[in-house]
Amino acid sequence: MPDIQDRALVSRNLRTIAALAAVFLLPLVLSFWMYYGSDWRPTGSTNHGELIQPVRTLPPVDLRLADGDFAPAELFREKWALVYIGDGACDETCRHALYFMRQTRLSLNQDMTRVSRVFLATENCCDREFLEREHAGLVVVDAGGPEVTELLDTFPDTDRAHSLYIVDPLGNLIMRYDTRDEPKGMLSDLKKLLKLSHIG
Repeated sequence: MPDIQDRALVSRNLRTIAALAAVFLLPLVLSFWMYYGSDWRPTGSTNHGELIQPVRTLPPVDLRLADGDFAPAELFREKWALVYIGDGACDETCRHALYFMRQTRLSLNQDMTRVSRVFLATENCCDREFLEREHAGLVVVDAGGPEVTELLDTFPDTDRAHSLYIVDPLGNLIMRYDTRDEPKGMLSDLKKLLKLSHIG
C-alpha cells in the first residue's frame, strides 16, 4: 500500500514540475521560433535616424582641404564623424545643416572630442570666411575633383542638401538624418553609440 501511495505522489510531483516547466519554457521556445524560424521580425526600432543597410565602408581617397593642404589620412578613422555634403557657397539650407551638426556635437559635452565634423564641398569651395567664423573646427574638404567621385558615390544621393551622415571610427557609413527633423533624435542616437562603443 505505501508503495502505491509513493508512486502516486511521485507521479503527481512530476506532473507539477512538468506543468511549471511548460509555463516558463513554452514562451521562450515560441519566441525563438517566431524570431529565427519564421519571417516575422519586430518592427520597433530605438534609433531615430535611417540605418544605411548594408553598411558602406568609405574608400581611401587622397583629399584636399579648402586651404589646399592634404586632409589627414585618418579623417574618417579613429573618431566618429558627422558629415555634410553640399555646395561650398553654403546657402541657407547648408547653413542650417552645419548649425544642426555643430550644436549636436556641442551637446555631447565631454564626449564631443570623440566626434569630428566634416563638410564635403562638392563645388564653389568655399565661403571660408563664414565657415571659419561660424564653424571653427569644422574640417572643410574640397570635394569638387574627379578623384573624390568614388568617395561621394558611397553616400546615398537622395536629398543630400537636407542630410547629415554618421561615419564610425572604422570608416563605415552607418546612418543618415534629415536636418528638417527634430535634432534631439540624432543626439540621442549619438549618445547611445558613444556609450556602447569601445572605439573612437
